[in-house]
Amino acid sequence: MTSMENRSEVNEFILTGLTDVPELQVPLFIIFTHIYLITMIGNLGIVVLISIESSLHTPMYFFLSNLSLVDFGYSSAVTPKVMAGLLTGDKVISYNGCATQFFFFGSFVAIESFLLASMAYDRHAAICKPLYYATTMTSTVCAHLASGAYICGFLTISIVMGSIFSLSFCRSNIVHHFFCDIPPLLVLSCSDTHITELIVFILGSVNTLLPFLVIFTSYLLIFITILKIHSTEGRQKAFSTCASHLTAVSIFYGTIFFMYFQPSSSHSMDTDKIVSVFYTMVIPMLNPLVYSLRNKDVRKAFRKVFQIAL
Repeated sequence: MTSMENRSEVNEFILTGLTDVPELQVPLFIIFTHIYLITMIGNLGIVVLISIESSLHTPMYFFLSNLSLVDFGYSSAVTPKVMAGLLTGDKVISYNGCATQFFFFGSFVAIESFLLASMAYDRHAAICKPLYYATTMTSTVCAHLASGAYICGFLTISIVMGSIFSLSFCRSNIVHHFFCDIPPLLVLSCSDTHITELIVFILGSVNTLLPFLVIFTSYLLIFITILKIHSTEGRQKAFSTCASHLTAVSIFYGTIFFMYFQPSSSHSMDTDKIVSVFYTMVIPMLNPLVYSLRNKDVRKAFRKVFQIAL
């Protein structure tokens, strides 16, 4: 039997979801609905605020607006389907729907990783080389960095998706997760997955470790520069300009490394689901709160726009 014939045996998948306990499904639906509404309002609100407020037309907020779009994107790739499953009990997702969900979720996560690296580079330029900042972070450079993040994200995940969904799925169609992610899909394949796993490892490293290295190097140089500042006030001012970004980076990479860079023997399906909820739903909700609550420029712009609206 050919690979295509094997693959045609599975034309839909069944997601096991978060829980089979009926009493928990409605409360979870209400919780995730509130999380998604906050995510949608917070991220799209930041995009609108940055676009209409001229004082926020700077490289840092240009990247932040893109980050908010990406957060909204990868939350939307997963959360509505989870909410629908909790409300209706329908946990079936078509083969093409699974591939589509995987593509958009994976792409937006990869794009976020590159955007966080671009933001770290921006903070490095602002703090370590302030006299050259205007000529370093031009609108053209910002556009190239942002477009590069999108291109790398979509391209690498397209390759990963092509590799995974070219496998034969003839063992089972039950995905032991609440969305189409790499580990539970590979378990279902009856093909040799060694090449696919190698592709996933290489491109996963490109999408996570390479941006993380840029972020780590940027902040190492930033901290060295801050330590050279003699006044306490000057140090606090320099650090405050990157505190929100550093918080977002810590939450994002801390969760990703915990999820994907631990020994397979220590994996627990229930733990993986809890961590997955955090990085698919909670992180996109937290980022707007982190940047709005810890950033005086955003708070000031919001008050200005709110007063004009009234």
